[in-house]
Amino acid sequence: MPHIAVIGAGITGVTTAYALSERGYQVTVFDRHRYSGMETSSANGGQLSVSNAEVWNKISTILQGIKWMTRRDAPLLVNPKPSWHKYSWMAEFIGQIRHYEANTIETVRLALAARRHMFAMAERENIDFDLETRGILHFYRDKAGFDKAQNVNDLLRRGGLQRDPVTPEEIRTIEPTLKGSYHGGFFTPSDATGDIHKFTRGLADACARRGVEFRYDAAIEEIVPVGARWCIRWLPVARDDGGAQIERWEPLDVDGVVICAGCASRVLAAPLGDRLNIYPVKGYSITVHLHTPESQEAAPQVSILDDATKIVTSRLGRDRFRVAGTAEFNGFNRDIRHDRIEPLIRWSREQFPRMATDRVVAWSGLRPMMPGMLPRVGPGKRRGIFYNTGHGHLGWTLSAATAQLAADAVEQVLPAEKLGLAA
Repeated sequence: MPHIAVIGAGITGVTTAYALSERGYQVTVFDRHRYSGMETSSANGGQLSVSNAEVWNKISTILQGIKWMTRRDAPLLVNPKPSWHKYSWMAEFIGQIRHYEANTIETVRLALAARRHMFAMAERENIDFDLETRGILHFYRDKAGFDKAQNVNDLLRRGGLQRDPVTPEEIRTIEPTLKGSYHGGFFTPSDATGDIHKFTRGLADACARRGVEFRYDAAIEEIVPVGARWCIRWLPVARDDGGAQIERWEPLDVDGVVICAGCASRVLAAPLGDRLNIYPVKGYSITVHLHTPESQEAAPQVSILDDATKIVTSRLGRDRFRVAGTAEFNGFNRDIRHDRIEPLIRWSREQFPRMATDRVVAWSGLRPMMPGMLPRVGPGKRRGIFYNTGHGHLGWTLSAATAQLAADAVEQVLPAEKLGLAA
């Protein structure tokens, strides 16, 4: 039986491990944290949103970024401090503008396929992740915003998504708790929301039941060739009887490696001869704990996307409400800044004034984003090296489909039946 190492136990790594195990591979997953789903798969906006598949590669995005550079609470914030990584990424981002339409349509198609795979996995493995299939509502405060959204809607439809315009009156009917004033919106009844962390942990448990091995607290130091195979050199952290940390190398020889390490994928890929220009784009979220019946009634049931502020919401069970947004280009910085969290709280109070916001948990995460906004999925330059990474803000939405594509790539190079007979 061929042995595949998966680097990373976030949503992309765990879905990849599951897809490989279904095809008969022996799988070992490595992660530097103690549990799965502890970084960007921890507390994102919760939307499984085909309707948010538009890529960002537009002139208007660049102009907005320049306009917002002086606002600390801006939806898009760029730290102007020079960085070759950041500016090379931005140059490639601009170069991808010509592929805006094609990349948006491809993202829609991937997201639609991912939805089918994810729902099937959840049902098969009986995973409870606060799934809500009430759709996603986009709203716009003025005609200009609505008209731009209509152009985007044409692209989404070309990708296969049914997304319909709605009037202000219909917005009230779809989500009565909203208190703002709107010109119109679009509603996607087929979209959904769920708790990415609960799903990732639940699927990791399902993988373990299938025989997948997880090695947590494992820092990958090297991936080196050993004949026709690969050696994973990793550094676990153990404790002696006195509580002191003991560091020692441990190797594992495998037939292939799938790198699903989010923002860390770039560093892991470079020694293997592959260039992955992934930039860590920081996003923030708040989880509002709805600890009173009044707040539970005042919070929305339908997921919302406010295009003007780039804020998304999801209802996670009866007693939690997730609000997320912003994009911050500030390197590998995970600091939770009050001036970035405060707009999320203020927006929540404006839209849902009867909902209490006295119990709020703030979070930040780094989205692994490629310049063209499509993930890197498939083989690397060297035989036995594969990638499933760089999903940006749509890792939750796309992962179940890209996991299948990554497993397809492994199967083409390292067929399970052939290797199994050779062994």
